[in-house]
Amino acid sequence: MSCIARNELRTPSRNTRLEHAIRTVLLSALLMVPALAAGADETKPLLRLCADPTNLPFSSDDPGKPGLYLEIGQAVAQKLGRTVSTNWYKSYFGKRTVRETLLSKQCDAMVGLPLIDDFMGPAVIFSKPIAHEGYAMVGARDRKLAGTDDLKGLRVAVQYQSTPQNLLALRDDIQKVTVLSPEEGMAALEQGKADIAFIWAPVAGWLNKTTYGDKYQIVSTEGDGLLWPTAIGFAKASGALRDEVDGVLPSLQPEISALFAKYGVPNGAPVKFGQATPAATSSVGASEPVTVGQAAAAEKPVQAAAAASGDAKGDAQAGREVFNGTCAHCHGPDAVQAERKIDLRLLKQRYADDMESTFWKTVHDGRPAKGMPAWKDVFSDDELRNVYAYLQSVQDTGGSN
Repeated sequence: MSCIARNELRTPSRNTRLEHAIRTVLLSALLMVPALAAGADETKPLLRLCADPTNLPFSSDDPGKPGLYLEIGQAVAQKLGRTVSTNWYKSYFGKRTVRETLLSKQCDAMVGLPLIDDFMGPAVIFSKPIAHEGYAMVGARDRKLAGTDDLKGLRVAVQYQSTPQNLLALRDDIQKVTVLSPEEGMAALEQGKADIAFIWAPVAGWLNKTTYGDKYQIVSTEGDGLLWPTAIGFAKASGALRDEVDGVLPSLQPEISALFAKYGVPNGAPVKFGQATPAATSSVGASEPVTVGQAAAAEKPVQAAAAASGDAKGDAQAGREVFNGTCAHCHGPDAVQAERKIDLRLLKQRYADDMESTFWKTVHDGRPAKGMPAWKDVFSDDELRNVYAYLQSVQDTGGSN
């Protein structure tokens, strides 16, 4: 998925720490430019799609390589007797991107959104699932890749602050090679600096197909934070259009599967890592998984937990949605993070009575040198207060830091 991966709309390949800080500051300068498809029949009703102009394999403004999601949108439009127009928007900011485009009525549909229960609440409604996307292990074709034990003693390239890095953080028998993007992970594999790359599957597949001559095997994985279904998203008032799209999707499944193969995106049976929670929706094909990488523990009522803490202010449930949509990329889904220095469940231990003041200074001003952007111009104080309420509800009060 082009990224909201489950925490963002952008794939991990586009999010280095420095880029994220810079792009947050430049959010207000991002432009949305509508473009009518060349040769379009203006007598037909439009299907307006929002997409990123430079985000292959998902979307591109290059007519020769429109991208997986744009081609799926074009196929849907053709079935509906509509003409496609595209509103281009750089998709660096997760749910904020959806608010600025789909929910601001700049487009009718957005292909590739994560079909998870806590994504944007009721503001966004979804089509039937079109695929499952997540992380994959990439290695030589003759290497066995059937689980974590097959990584013992190997050098594994993992993207900084990604789910695979968190997953392997406590495995001393696996040497982690930290990279900043899937592109860098594939390069480390090609240059002999890593034996395996455990990275974002769609980008790995695209690079394997276009740059590395299909020389590597790509094994999809599933588990907490590793895999989830994707669908076409619509604003909640567009139920009629969603129903129209759902009506044609079954007949388009062979074409959609062919498009995934065209762009090299792996779609095989995944390897399981840990326990995953069953999704509320069924899979696209019989060989595909039906799990969302959502930790079962995350389903407990966070508002009750916040009330138990006795000092929460704001709406912890709303704060959890903002956190998982924006902050989880670095700090882990539901603030579960193996690296103690960025483990936000330890804030109370670290700062005691100064926890709240430290939180506000950090989110308002950021810590650019450490890759933490300032969020005061992105979220309102009420939204940030909700995030703080959520963080209060998940503090680890046992032991010492």
